Amino acid sequence: MGSVPVVIASPLEAELVEHLRTVDDRLEVHFEPDLLPPPRYPCDHRGELGFARTPEQEARFTELVAGAEILFGLPEESPERLAWAVRVAPALRFVQGTAAGAGQQVRAAELTPDELRRVHFASSAGVHATPLAEWAIFGVLSFRKGLPRLLADADGRRFDHYPVDELRNATLLVVGVGEIGREVARLGAAFGMRVVGVKRDARGQLPHVDELHTPDRLDELAGDADAIVITLPLTLETDGLVSRTTIQSMRPDAVLVNIGRGGVVDEPALVEALQERRLRGAALDVFATEPLPPESPLWALDNVLISPHTAALSVHENERIVELFADNLRRYLAGEELRSRIRTDAFY
Repeated sequence: MGSVPVVIASPLEAELVEHLRTVDDRLEVHFEPDLLPPPRYPCDHRGELGFARTPEQEARFTELVAGAEILFGLPEESPERLAWAVRVAPALRFVQGTAAGAGQQVRAAELTPDELRRVHFASSAGVHATPLAEWAIFGVLSFRKGLPRLLADADGRRFDHYPVDELRNATLLVVGVGEIGREVARLGAAFGMRVVGVKRDARGQLPHVDELHTPDRLDELAGDADAIVITLPLTLETDGLVSRTTIQSMRPDAVLVNIGRGGVVDEPALVEALQERRLRGAALDVFATEPLPPESPLWALDNVLISPHTAALSVHENERIVELFADNLRRYLAGEELRSRIRTDAFY
């Protein structure tokens, strides 16, 4: 194998690019930051929304991408630009996405079957387990410890005494126990929670999970849970999995946390349950429509915590993605299976 051109198509710290250059002498890493949108914050992969290249810069960027065998990141994090890159680069064989949900971007690119066979795609699934799991437990704690009342009492200058719930011995239902779900389970177990997992294949045992069940038992399990954490991606199998029936099965003192994808949950049914106080609260990082529309009733509910799909973001994110990419580069050069490779039959 001769030299392998690798093009960095997403904003990245220079020191991390240098690390990639040390992975293998056969890699020819191209990084021209002036051709990429400046990041708006640490580990921003989209960059400034108003960024535009000059005609000369666009010609240079096209030249770089056209010669790539491997691409890091989707240009401008855009499915349309991903399709452009695949078509302008006939030698392109591997694209490393920076998002855990990069499969949905590949789906939206509407590539042909031949293009999907020619190019392998990998997501960054797994690298966000730490911040997402921490945020999930933060969501559970917020309602078990009465954050809405604390905020209301502070606003009203009230100083009343009252007891609050504990996490110890409470039942945590983790829907999806991949890398993120397993970290949620570990943290829940550290608080003394009883952890129940839902997984497509429930055979065997998982660390920190007391019981493991298949999705067909979800409604039954939801009725026994003090807190439900959803970590699932959006696929044909998971779309609407947490249904109106599931939500109606939940106890009125239960908490729902979604750090997976909004489409996994019947959002209108969830809104109704929250409005009618049939749930204690919901901590939501993802929504059926994003950005969350201003007219959404979720904004006005005091028993809802809204995060703008940022729970996965961390100042350490790029370091973790680059470590994943470096491992995938070694695997690619060795002809081995990529980590977090996207299945183009399910785009997951």
